[in-house]
Amino acid sequence: MRFYRVEASTTSRFTGNLSRAAHKWGLPGVEPCTECGVGGGWAGLQYPCVDLSSFSKAELKPFSDPWPVPFEVFAQLRERVRPLAPEGAVLEPGTRLGPLTGAATGAFGQLALQDWTLVIRDEALEVLQGEGVRGLTGCRLDVTFRGKNPPVLRELQLALHGRLHPDCFVHPRAPTCSKCGSEASERLPDTYWLARETLPVEVDLFRLRDYPTLVIATERMAVAADRLKLEGVTFQPLDAR
Repeated sequence: MRFYRVEASTTSRFTGNLSRAAHKWGLPGVEPCTECGVGGGWAGLQYPCVDLSSFSKAELKPFSDPWPVPFEVFAQLRERVRPLAPEGAVLEPGTRLGPLTGAATGAFGQLALQDWTLVIRDEALEVLQGEGVRGLTGCRLDVTFRGKNPPVLRELQLALHGRLHPDCFVHPRAPTCSKCGSEASERLPDTYWLARETLPVEVDLFRLRDYPTLVIATERMAVAADRLKLEGVTFQPLDAR
C-alpha cells in the first residue's frame, strides 16, 4: 500500500474560502507544565461531529475561550467532552470541536483543503464511499454562502494514525511528559518519511498522529479521487519504511 500527503491544489480553478468560519467550540490551551515546560495548544486536532449543544450556557463558556488554563482545569474539561468524542479521539489542548460556523465565499471543488481543514461536497463523499474508500465521515458546515445554489459541504472528521520514522530526526525524540502527557514539539523535518508499522489498515484518510496538520491518504483514496476526477486537492507520494 502506498501513502500520499493531501495538499491544496495550486492550479485549481476554484476560489472557495473559509477564512471567515471557525469551529463552534474547543478545548482551551494550557499554561506551561511545571514538569516539562510545554504549554499552549495543538493545531490540526479537529472533531467537527462532536456536539456540545446539550450543555448549558454556563457549561459551554470554558469551551468558547481558547485562553490557556492550568493543566488540572484542562483535564477536567477534557473528561467532560470525552464521552461525546469518537472512541480513541486524541483530545489535546487546542482541540477544535463542532461544525465550522460563519461565512464562506467563492466556488468550491469536490474537495478543498484550507490550512489543515479538509472539506468535501456531499455528492463527492457519497461516490467515494461507493468506491469502497474507508473511514470517511463528516459534519455539515454551518456557514452562509453568497450567491445562488450554495453547495452542501462537510468537514471530514479524520482520526489520528501513524508517525514519522524515527530516522527522520537528528536526535531521539523526548519522551512523553509523565505529568501532563505532552510530547515535546519539534519542527517538521525538511525531508521525512512514514514509519510503516504505525500506519493504519482500516481507514484510507487520516491525520498523522505526531503532526496532525498533515493529512495522509492511502493509495485507495488517491486512485479513487483520480478516477472520479475530483478536483481541489493533490496527492503527493510519501515514502513509508
